Amino acid sequence: MKLTGLLATLPAIKGIAATSEKNAPSGKQLYEWRIYTLEEGADGLDNFFRDILIPAYNRKNIKAGAFVPYKKEEKKRRLLLFIYPDIMTYHQVKQAIWDDAAFRKAAQPYFDKTAPNPAYFNFESFLCEAFDKVPYLLMPDKNRTMFELRTYHSPNEEANRRKVAMFNKDEIDVFDKVGINSVCYGEVLAGPIMPAVMYLTWYKDEPTRNAAWDKFRSHPDWPRIKSLPEYAYTATRNTSLFLSPLPYSQI
Repeated sequence: MKLTGLLATLPAIKGIAATSEKNAPSGKQLYEWRIYTLEEGADGLDNFFRDILIPAYNRKNIKAGAFVPYKKEEKKRRLLLFIYPDIMTYHQVKQAIWDDAAFRKAAQPYFDKTAPNPAYFNFESFLCEAFDKVPYLLMPDKNRTMFELRTYHSPNEEANRRKVAMFNKDEIDVFDKVGINSVCYGEVLAGPIMPAVMYLTWYKDEPTRNAAWDKFRSHPDWPRIKSLPEYAYTATRNTSLFLSPLPYSQI
């Protein structure tokens, strides 16, 4: 990897609102990223996601994004993003899925088939809480062909809190000005890499993405922001993964 539902309206941007009528006490959504590394016998996994797993979550009012690495040589992974209104709903849905008789009946043949010949050995899971600045996921335009999932690693928990503050107070504002189109931002609450933040942006195509980041690096606000002492050493490493939406993605 290279270094790298209801509609709510935020200022000038439309987003997916909380997926239940009662908002979280924090007013911020919860995101669950699942990153699957596929085995050779992964045929049928997309059908399982599209026709069985995601519809089961939809019946619980949970929408899901589905992605594949943008570069063809990296397509041995699938990434799913589930959007919850709060952590309580996340816990309830995790159990409710297995109490869903329709899901269990539809999924069992696939489970039986892949138990001796796994489609994936395991998957990484990241549970993230949305930022104050962007408390709800923002829907991309339909002409999106590229997403970018970036993960910023902090040297300790205090630095990570300052990195979140950097996004909330300054950095996202510059993104908005230069065409780095926000989808969602999350502080990782639990996952294999901590402390960290993960965020997703979208673009019409790769040249549009590159032009937006060139504008960001040359924007007059960026040198001022990154030199502020309160943001020193907030992220010591970052990774970036370019993604394409799968046809059945709801984002």
